[in-house]
Amino acid sequence: MDRRRFIGTTVALSVAAALDTLGSGAERTFDPTEQSIAALQRALAAGSLTSEALTAAYLERIARFDQHGPEYHSVLAVNPQALAAARALDAERRAKKLRGPLHGLPILVKDNIETQDPVPTTAGSLALARSMRADAPLVARLRAAGAIILGKANLSEWANFRSTHSSSGWSALGGQTRNAYARERNPSGSSAGSAVAAAASFCAAAIGTETNGSILSPSSLNGLVGLKPTVGVVSGKGVVPITARQDTAGPMCRTVADAALLASLIAEHPLGYGAHSADLEAFRLRGIRIGVMPTPKEAHADTPRLFAEARAVLEQEGAVLVELKDPAAFDELEAPELEALLFEFKPAINAYLATLDASQVQCRTLTDLIAFNKAHADAELAVFGQEIFEMSEGKGPLTDAAYQKALATLARAADAEGDRRLSEPHRARRPHPWHAGRHHLRRQSQPRRAAAARRPGVRARGGRARGAVSGGLTGTAVYGARAGRVRRPSRRPSTAASVEARSTANFAAASSRSSSKARFAMNIDIVKPMPPRSPRSPT
Repeated sequence: MDRRRFIGTTVALSVAAALDTLGSGAERTFDPTEQSIAALQRALAAGSLTSEALTAAYLERIARFDQHGPEYHSVLAVNPQALAAARALDAERRAKKLRGPLHGLPILVKDNIETQDPVPTTAGSLALARSMRADAPLVARLRAAGAIILGKANLSEWANFRSTHSSSGWSALGGQTRNAYARERNPSGSSAGSAVAAAASFCAAAIGTETNGSILSPSSLNGLVGLKPTVGVVSGKGVVPITARQDTAGPMCRTVADAALLASLIAEHPLGYGAHSADLEAFRLRGIRIGVMPTPKEAHADTPRLFAEARAVLEQEGAVLVELKDPAAFDELEAPELEALLFEFKPAINAYLATLDASQVQCRTLTDLIAFNKAHADAELAVFGQEIFEMSEGKGPLTDAAYQKALATLARAADAEGDRRLSEPHRARRPHPWHAGRHHLRRQSQPRRAAAARRPGVRARGGRARGAVSGGLTGTAVYGARAGRVRRPSRRPSTAASVEARSTANFAAASSRSSSKARFAMNIDIVKPMPPRSPRSPT
C-alpha cells in the first residue's frame, strides 16, 4: 500500500539526510554499543563526544543494522529533526545550560506514544499513518530533561490487541521486528521495537508501554531491564489506549540505574529514586525477608542453577529467604482479564479516535477500524486477522453484568485470595516473595499478576543459560506492608553479579514506595529459544 511504502521511504531518507549533514571526523566513529546513560553523560561532559555525533552514531547503526544487513525492523520512523535538536542541545551544553540528566541523549519511543515531531503516531496501523499530534506528557517530560526524540519504535500492531493469532512485533507499517540476539526467534511484544532497539544500541534507551506484559516480556527476551510502573504513576494521556485500568508506559534500558532514572523522569510525581534521590546503592537488603517460590516443572533446565546463584547473592547481601507456595487463585486470572479488556477497549479507542484530526484519520470508531482493515486486507490482514477487534465490538457497555463479574473475579483472585494470602503468613516480617520460573506470559506469569492488580513490575538481567535467549530477574508488587528502610551502603566490595541482583531488589523496594501496596514479588526467568513463529500461531 502507498502509505506503508511512504513510511518506509521516509525512514531511509531521514537517516541518509541526517548522516550527510554530519560530515567526517573522529566523532563520527564513536561506538555507542552497550553504553549506559551514565557512561554517555560522562563522555558528553568530558567533551570527548557531542550529542550531534552520538545521534549520528545511532542513526548510522539504524541504517546499517535495522534497515539493511540483519534488518531488525525495530525502528518504524526516524525523527528528521533529531540532529538539529542535538546541535541545539550541544550549544546549550557549551553555554553551561543543561536541561537535566538526559541532556543530549537520543531516546526512542514506542509508536503508540504521541510526539510533536514530524512523524505520525500510528500504533503500527495504516489507518493512523498520517496522524500528527502534540507531545504526550511523558514525552514532554523527556524533552524537559534534555532528551532527543530519535524516532518511533515498531510494535505489535495496536499493542497486540487486534488478533488472537498475532505475531509479536509485527505491524502493517513496520513489518516484523526481529529478536536482537536471534533474528529467527520471537522478540515478544507488544513493545518489541523498543526492546530490540535498546538491546541493539540503536538509542540510549527506549520507552515502551504495557497492558499485560508488553514491557516485561520483550525485556526478558532481549536481555534488558524493563520497568512497568504502577498504573497512574506515568500519565496515559497521548498514548493510544487499550484500557485506562491497566495501560502504562515505562523504560526499557540496559541497566537498572538507567531504568530508575527514566522512570523518575517520566513519572508525574517524585518516586524517591533515580533523579530524585541518592544512588540505588543506598537501598540495602540486610535483614529484608524475601519469599522464595518453587521452580515450575516446565522451567528451562538451567533455571535452578541461575536461581540458586541469585539466591546466594541475596543471602550474601544480608537478605533472609523464606520458602512460599503459589496461591491457587492465580490460576483464575487469565479468562476474566481478557473479558474485562474486551469490554474496556471499545469505549477507550472510540474516545481516542474522536480526538484525532478528521482530515488525517478517517476512522472515528472501532467499527470503522474493522471496516478499514477489511478494505485494506492485503496489507492489514495478510499475516493475521482481527478477532479481538471483532470480539470487543460485540461487547456491551461497562454496566454489563459480565463485565462487572470479570472485575470482581480479578479483584478476588489477584488480591483477596492471591497476593494477600501469599503474604499473610509472614506479614509481620514483611516478606518480599520471589518466584522462579519461565517468562512467556503463560498462565501463572508474574506480568499477568501485576497487570491484573495494576502494580509495578521490573525485569533485570540475571545470567546466561545454555540454549536460551535470555535469563533474568523479574518482579511485581505484592499487597502488604511498608518497604524496607533505607540502609547505609556496605563497605564490602561488590561483585558484578551482586551489584545487579542487589540493585534490582533495591529498585524493587524503592519502586514499591510509590504505591500503598508496598511489597515486591520477584522471579528468576529463563526463556528458552522459541521456534520461528508461524504467521497464524497464537501468542
